Amino acid sequence: MTTMTEASVREFKMPDVGEGLTEAEILKWYVQVGDTVTDGQVVCEVETAKAAVELPIPYDGVVRELRFAEGTTVDVGTAIIAVDVSGGAAPEPAPAAPAEPEPAPAAEEAEPKGRTPVLVGYGVAASSTKRRPRKGPDVAVAAAAQAVQAELNGHGAAAPVKERPLAKPPVRKLAKDLGVDLTLVTPSGPDGIITREDVHAAVAPVTPVVEAPVPAPAAVPAPAVAVPAVAAYDSGRETRVPVKGVRKATAQAMIGSAFTAPHVTEFVTVDVTRTMKLVEELKQDKEFQGLRVNPLLLIAKALLVAIKRNPEVNASWDEAAQEIVLKHYVNLGIAAATPRGLIVPNIKDAQDKTLPQLSAALGELVTTAREGKTSPAAMQGGTVTITNVGVFGVDTGTPILNPGESAILAVGAIKLQPWVHKGKVKPRQVTTLALSFDHRLVDGELGSKVLADVAAVLEQPKRLITWA
Repeated sequence: MTTMTEASVREFKMPDVGEGLTEAEILKWYVQVGDTVTDGQVVCEVETAKAAVELPIPYDGVVRELRFAEGTTVDVGTAIIAVDVSGGAAPEPAPAAPAEPEPAPAAEEAEPKGRTPVLVGYGVAASSTKRRPRKGPDVAVAAAAQAVQAELNGHGAAAPVKERPLAKPPVRKLAKDLGVDLTLVTPSGPDGIITREDVHAAVAPVTPVVEAPVPAPAAVPAPAVAVPAVAAYDSGRETRVPVKGVRKATAQAMIGSAFTAPHVTEFVTVDVTRTMKLVEELKQDKEFQGLRVNPLLLIAKALLVAIKRNPEVNASWDEAAQEIVLKHYVNLGIAAATPRGLIVPNIKDAQDKTLPQLSAALGELVTTAREGKTSPAAMQGGTVTITNVGVFGVDTGTPILNPGESAILAVGAIKLQPWVHKGKVKPRQVTTLALSFDHRLVDGELGSKVLADVAAVLEQPKRLITWA
């Protein structure tokens, strides 16, 4: 019977597969306990805030333990799998797991071994203690004292005979605010001085009478009633989806962008009939055989031409350095809707690509995004973005900037509409463009020039030759 020493066990920790990521969700395990793995073999697929990524193991060995179940979100740096690298058979993992009956240390480890992880800090809640008002002979004493006072007041002559109780001004004010007669308070201070505690003690017996109708026990059932209320939603009519991964990151990024960069949006409606004709011609061109050719391709090229003519729009705001960073390259982002949420991968150095190269890059970007295989690197370093809401039949919108970028162009649906063309009303292919920009970087004049240039290219595609 072979045994495995701790020295022979290597733990593979959740890596930071992007820049500055803090957690990732385990989507699928490709190995089980007892499987033999080799250096570079993919053992699991995880989803980060940016993309789904396959993780290879960096050494050879036998899987001893899978630390987390599928669907669990794990912090970067936490061990997710243990592998015995001694080279021997590993029948021992099963006895090893029961050999650890200590549940307490599991709170200090990243997770319990061989079982579905339990989140640290979700144990039994410490019961809160409530200080109950003191009960005792004070009630009878106070009642008797009040009776004596009533009797003395009834005789009228006895009241003046009372000696003035000894108490400091703050204590007297406290007694007045609480409605306590200091002549009825038993002093506990030195030389018969009444203290704050004495005043509160005189009030305490009255408080239980008001609160005694069991409000304290009633407070205990209250949470018990609230718990079923949370779980009592109609599961047949509602579905609750945890906010995590790409959706969580997108939400946080959009909130940060919307409340950090002052957005301005401008609109223009343009006749794109000639652009649509050019798209059809390019589909028949041999240079574009096997490539994706659609209106988005020419819109992307039009935006690149507009940026070339107005380079100041391609910039970012450095808050820490209080500087405007002008970019001499264009990493063109394309917003893509995927089952995991909206992502914005970008085409690196798009300004240097020919139209066929840009078409190939767009096709690869869309295919990779739909398969959920977009790498974190592909979504970093964007400078401007295009979002095509027209594919959903929407005329246009007011897009929110991708964090760190200066502008985003929304493209609406292309529809056949009546349009004045050469002095006559004719049916033409028309769309509406919306350009949102960071008003710290881009003023109204610059933003208008960029949008007008894009519209001009789409209206007369031959400008791609004269302006490029």
